[in-house]
Amino acid sequence: MGKVLAVALLGIAAGLAAERLLAFRNRLNASREVAPVSLPNCRLIKGIETGSEDIDILPNGLAFISSGLKYPGLKSFAPDKPGEIFLMDLTEENPRAVELRISRGFDLASFNPHGISTYIDRDDTVYLFVVNHPHQKSTVELFKFVEDDNSLVHLKTIRHDLLTSVNDIVAMGPDSFYATNDHYFSDFLLMFLEMFLGLTWSNVVYYSPKEVKEVASGFYSANGINISPDRKYVYIADILDHNVHVMEKHANWSLTHVKMLQLDTLVDNLSIDPHTGDIWTGCHPNGMKLFYYDPENLPASEVLRIQNILSEEPVVTRVYSDNGSVLQGSSVASIYEGKLLIGTVFHRALYCDL
Repeated sequence: MGKVLAVALLGIAAGLAAERLLAFRNRLNASREVAPVSLPNCRLIKGIETGSEDIDILPNGLAFISSGLKYPGLKSFAPDKPGEIFLMDLTEENPRAVELRISRGFDLASFNPHGISTYIDRDDTVYLFVVNHPHQKSTVELFKFVEDDNSLVHLKTIRHDLLTSVNDIVAMGPDSFYATNDHYFSDFLLMFLEMFLGLTWSNVVYYSPKEVKEVASGFYSANGINISPDRKYVYIADILDHNVHVMEKHANWSLTHVKMLQLDTLVDNLSIDPHTGDIWTGCHPNGMKLFYYDPENLPASEVLRIQNILSEEPVVTRVYSDNGSVLQGSSVASIYEGKLLIGTVFHRALYCDL
């Protein structure tokens, strides 16, 4: 009888493991391939070789780019090189990427930038918020941008018990923001187990010096976050559930769910067209290729444009896609005056005409 019970329990465990494996492969879109969609006059940005994970563009055309992310389980072409923040002036005919100098006193050796967001204060001061992972921890670094000498002045490092595994950030003020935690755990093995088991323990946190609180939860992996031009709605990408959530923002900074747009790709960072309100997103058609990097089977890139997301019938357009031969692992897509700037987790950056 004991042997029969042991075999039965083993069979149940094997069945559960097989079911979890199938679900995990589905969340990673392990079998998906995309047909190429090209754009005119595209060129790779010289100097950006090790990622351009997030991009934020000011109204005057200055684009901030985070580069050099080292993330558990993902490829890095420069694992020992500190991360960087680049600047591009998109008003120039042939813009180039310039590394921003960071003020003394900041620990550059462990700089590992992830998501970024800018905030322009009433006196026109530009603040840059940068998600940082020094020694695989999570902090938010607050900088002031000095345009005259292309530099960033480090103002402070923000740490909090609720900011455990921060992925992206959207600034709400000179010292406040919403942030996504893409996992509940910060240990790599526990993060993998969390993904494999399909636990929906990821969340969104609001931070200010006076108050820190969870404002949304129940995500497989909350990733990109941004806000509508009228600042009434917050958009959150759940990369492992292939969707974008629309949340209404309230005066006390809490969020309530409005709707969800289901897609067929792993949605990474979200950028907003300030004129139309359209959402532009860099996506991963096949997450298995991203997490299990094979130079013979490269991770693809995909850019989607989402129009009228608040309507009953949003319009989703695949604007660009590539099998990895040009651009590997697209994570963000931002537009400015008819130009599209596409960033990647660990590869190059592409600049195209629309």
